[in-house]
Amino acid sequence: MTDATPNVIHEADKHRYAIFLGSEEVGDLKYRKSPGEIHMVSTHVNPAHQGKNLAAILTKFALNDIREQGADKVVPVCSYTVRYMEKHPETHDLLLNPIEEAAAFCELPKKD
Repeated sequence: MTDATPNVIHEADKHRYAIFLGSEEVGDLKYRKSPGEIHMVSTHVNPAHQGKNLAAILTKFALNDIREQGADKVVPVCSYTVRYMEKHPETHDLLLNPIEEAAAFCELPKKD
């Protein structure tokens, strides 16, 4: 099961993206919608599966999906999403406000 390919699905009715390894759900990214905006509020990966790049796979999938839909701008509230978008400037076109503004309003974990 550990070498299963990650699979992400959008559960729009639950306002989240879920990531699976095989049939096991191992994490999710939750969001809130308002007109023209998607607020990405939390990213969670099961502690037993951390360190496998799953949060990045999940976030990349969600941002690509939002881009394909083309209707909403992203407001990153989750500290993981803020950090991901800081490291991936190719996602900045999706932002409602500059990434620096998101970072200023977000409680970020300390950088080592």
